[in-house]
Amino acid sequence: MNPLDLMQFKRLWDEFTGRHPKFPLFLNAVAQNGITEGTIIEVQIKRPDGKEFSSNLKLSKEDMELFQKMKDMR
Repeated sequence: MNPLDLMQFKRLWDEFTGRHPKFPLFLNAVAQNGITEGTIIEVQIKRPDGKEFSSNLKLSKEDMELFQKMKDMR
């Protein structure tokens, strides 16, 4: 990964979390207590024009490797 892209991502993430300070707290709580095999992750998007999108997935044993790698990166 390009180091300049990582620096830009870090800056954008810091700005995002400054505007939405509860979101990283939520992610940390979930990462520490909520992700196990069989967990269902559901995402819902509601646009200002009223259009909605939603999806969910159930985490498998194989999926857990990704989440462990993400936790190790912190």
